[in-house]
Amino acid sequence: MKRLTERVHHEEQESEEVVWVKREDARSAGKLPIVFSRNYAVRFGGLERVHPFDAAKGKHIHKLLCAQLHLDDGSFYEPTELTKDQLRRIHTRDYLKSLRWSMNVACIAEVPLMAFVPNRYIQRSYLRPMRFQAAGSILAGKLALDYGWAINLGGGFHHCCSYRGGGFCPYADISLLIVRLFEQEPFRVRRIMIVDLDAHQGNGHERDFNNVAAVYILDMYNAFVYPRDHVAKESIRCAVELRNYTEDGFYLRQLKRCLMQSLAEFRPDMVVYNAGTDVLEGDPLGNLAISADGVIERDRLVFSTFRALGIPVVMLLSGGYLKASAGVITDSIVNLRLQGLLN
Repeated sequence: MKRLTERVHHEEQESEEVVWVKREDARSAGKLPIVFSRNYAVRFGGLERVHPFDAAKGKHIHKLLCAQLHLDDGSFYEPTELTKDQLRRIHTRDYLKSLRWSMNVACIAEVPLMAFVPNRYIQRSYLRPMRFQAAGSILAGKLALDYGWAINLGGGFHHCCSYRGGGFCPYADISLLIVRLFEQEPFRVRRIMIVDLDAHQGNGHERDFNNVAAVYILDMYNAFVYPRDHVAKESIRCAVELRNYTEDGFYLRQLKRCLMQSLAEFRPDMVVYNAGTDVLEGDPLGNLAISADGVIERDRLVFSTFRALGIPVVMLLSGGYLKASAGVITDSIVNLRLQGLLN
């Protein structure tokens, strides 16, 4: 953790931010602060179907949003791939080197067959899309400061920390997003709250920001599924450990309570909302029982709570292992727009 905070305060600033676009009156260009790239999709010649994760979820949401909100490709912001130097803002050199070995990446992606795939193919077909998605999270964080909100149609790799990946998360985009905001916007962003509502504990960012007073973590998760990281749990300042098959009523009541408690304890300058849809009933890995309407109401609660206070929100998609997830996320974004929360 000491090494991480030293990077925040002491590393030399880059003269040009690769993942940022020029601030040229973006609103007049007709763009929404929604970030997407066709490079997000993981393509493995069919091997990606071995994992339950929808490797093209962002593409499906993009298509649905274009149809329902009458948008086109020019309505979205597009990131550029993260460079090695940018990844080094968070990740240790040893960890990044470990990704050159297919066996290590196979463990992170939870696809054992990847261990037998040449690493150059893994770099191109899996890790490169993940670098694009991580870049999208950083870009969305910057956009949220200008618009009051932003959504990355990917990212949310909350199981990865500076020195270790896991749970299909090879890069620590949440930690990277936060560190970059602290570095580049020191007068606008001094305190950040992570609201992690993925079904799984966000042990990656919890390990990275242990004992960092400027980062407050709210985490609601199923305590009976991966990762059960008791060391990381010590970093959570507002925690709700859910049981298997938790339903809407209890879930939403706990969320309302936690949001109010968190704001009573900590007033952030920015909220990073990890909006996993693996809480949906029937999800094979989340093992909760939240309805589609429950997820839509969850997202409305988060956005309405912070936007009413003028606190920017950046939303990352994180987990979600049902084909229905893309449709639920689209419906939720459309609902947020109808509610006037995405002005």
